[in-house]
Amino acid sequence: MLHVNRLAENLAHVKRRIASAALRSGRPPGAVKLVAVTKSAPVNVVHDLIALGIYDLGESRPQVLWNKAAALADQAVCWHLIGHLQRNKVQRTLPLVSMIHAGDSMRLLQAIDAAAAVDGRRVPLLLEINISGDASKHGFTAAEVERQLPAIARLTHVEIRGLMGMASREGDLEQARQEFSRLRQLRDRLQSSAPPEIALEELSMGMSGDFDVAIEAGATIVRIGSALFEGLNPEP
Repeated sequence: MLHVNRLAENLAHVKRRIASAALRSGRPPGAVKLVAVTKSAPVNVVHDLIALGIYDLGESRPQVLWNKAAALADQAVCWHLIGHLQRNKVQRTLPLVSMIHAGDSMRLLQAIDAAAAVDGRRVPLLLEINISGDASKHGFTAAEVERQLPAIARLTHVEIRGLMGMASREGDLEQARQEFSRLRQLRDRLQSSAPPEIALEELSMGMSGDFDVAIEAGATIVRIGSALFEGLNPEP
């Protein structure tokens, strides 16, 4: 019971911070969706989080998502894959997810489109942008995504909802703010020229260490893990 109380306190604190940041950005708190990143949490704690009303859950590794989705198959969960998806894991992952955040290359988008066509569905997806410019990180550059939008629009089984990005350095909030602002500016620019098949309403940016500034910069989705589970040492 102690860990449930601490989890509820953490969740309430995160929600207050989301609400405050949304208001500072001139938006209502409900304009920002919380995706709880559960990679550090065992299934019993995720059950408790669901009981507290959090149904949007995120995982960065497909194999972990597969296992947790199986363990929580009786729960009304919306799974978000927030990390890199290898093409050989697409087919098994698609039936489990409500959204893929890391659409990070044209080859991956084509693989998702082909697999979704076999299943007869459209997959909600965000285009990952490498806002840090670090060549070791996944994601389209701003120039690449602008150039590829017409080709992306021709993929009939992916439903582009927006952009996703990660700040380059943990703890450097001013740099994070600048990078998140650049991603929002890119989204705004692309909205004016994107083909009608592409919607760019969503901005998935901000994690436990920087979600306040991400919301202030325009995030509509934040991906939060450690801030929710801080102080918990549950048994797996």
